[in-house]
Amino acid sequence: MLRKLVVIVMLLALTAAGVLWGLSAPHTVPPDSLGPHTPNLDNGKTMFWAGGCASCHATPKQEDKTRLGGGLALKTPFGTFHAPNISPDPKDGIGGWNEMQFVNAMQMGTVDRMHLYPAFPYTSYTHMRVGDVRDLFAFVKTLPPVQGAAPPHELGFPFNIRRALGLWKLLFFDTSPFRPDPSKPAAWNRGAYLVNGPGHCAECHSPRNALGGIIASQRFAGGPNPVGDGWMPNITQKGIGDYSEADIAEILATGTTPSGDSVGGEMAEVVRSTAQLSAEDRAAIATYIKSLPPVEGPKPPEKK
Repeated sequence: MLRKLVVIVMLLALTAAGVLWGLSAPHTVPPDSLGPHTPNLDNGKTMFWAGGCASCHATPKQEDKTRLGGGLALKTPFGTFHAPNISPDPKDGIGGWNEMQFVNAMQMGTVDRMHLYPAFPYTSYTHMRVGDVRDLFAFVKTLPPVQGAAPPHELGFPFNIRRALGLWKLLFFDTSPFRPDPSKPAAWNRGAYLVNGPGHCAECHSPRNALGGIIASQRFAGGPNPVGDGWMPNITQKGIGDYSEADIAEILATGTTPSGDSVGGEMAEVVRSTAQLSAEDRAAIATYIKSLPPVEGPKPPEKK
């Protein structure tokens, strides 16, 4: 009887393992989902700067932010990730990629049926319109190729098992498209799209749980820096309620706060990108951020 029970338990365990293995499989965009498209390079450039691509992928310690040789180290509780080379170099970058590979990376977090780590914020990029993603790919292909591959990620067990990311995606990866709110003005909807899609502002300005998923009830309410030291501020009205839309737009343009200080750290790099956007897009982002209701976030540690 005991032997039969052991066999049954083993069979159940194997079945459960098989189910989990199947559920963790990478998903891709349907091959026939990309119809004819004439790239708009100006829009692709806007998506490039809105998406902050240069903030992570530009080769460190050089001024030309269009040289996307990667290599930036992103230190997280799960290990250190190194931003890859996404320049058009055919060997070390993505010069050999086709458009479908790029769309899958941006919107499904998958490349060649392999999961990408969410240190690359595809959890926000998935909400971008596919036409914008295709325009972005076309723009990136116009940038200079950069030789040299980025170092491999430094991850210990079990975080080095990419297939397990499929289960993480089941918990935290919402692929629903951005839907404008017809009750809101066009500027608000444009800002909502830029903030929640290409701008991926919540990825840094939200607290995360033990598995690295954003705590939805405290979205935009600040928390520990997910890719380094320090604390990311609460950008809801609980944190910046005394900022006007003009104040927020000014920060995005120059990095100057209402008190006359300048933003630092990762935000300084973000501003280098948002400064390249049109004044209208910065104003739209400000309109949306100013509309965020007050949310109490986690308390930053006391300064010693």
